[in-house]
Amino acid sequence: MEKKLLNLLTTLCFISLPFIFKGPKMRENLVIFFSKGVISSLIDAYVVGKKRVEYPVRPFPKIFKTNIIYDTLFFPILSVIWVKISYNDKFWKILLKSLIFSVPMTIGQWYMEKNTRLFKWKKWTPLHTFGFVNLTLFIIRGFVGLLKILDKLKKHQRVTE
Repeated sequence: MEKKLLNLLTTLCFISLPFIFKGPKMRENLVIFFSKGVISSLIDAYVVGKKRVEYPVRPFPKIFKTNIIYDTLFFPILSVIWVKISYNDKFWKILLKSLIFSVPMTIGQWYMEKNTRLFKWKKWTPLHTFGFVNLTLFIIRGFVGLLKILDKLKKHQRVTE
């Protein structure tokens, strides 16, 4: 069952990629996608290395101790979507929209941890998941804010030249 779930998740991620990366903000979307992949992979490697979480069923188990589908496809795609829906929002609205992603993800992971062998929490709780999902969403949102500032500076520089 777990392998089928991973294959389904992988398929859904690949199907969604063309829809996620269309539009005028391709550069930002790519930065979000790859940044979130790196951040998720680093955090996950640390957490697995500290034996807080384990992935009994995962792709390429002889190569990776983490689930690379979550870290390099699923979470990055969700981050791109989250930034798209919160792109022009102020802080409080961004915070509210982060809950739209982090709460279902936390509940979903809690359910999956109890009912599948995709991952096992050892020194981990739903609160950890909730915190880290939000932390990484806001780190990515900070990158996007920095890109917006750099774009404005470039535009201003071109106007003054």
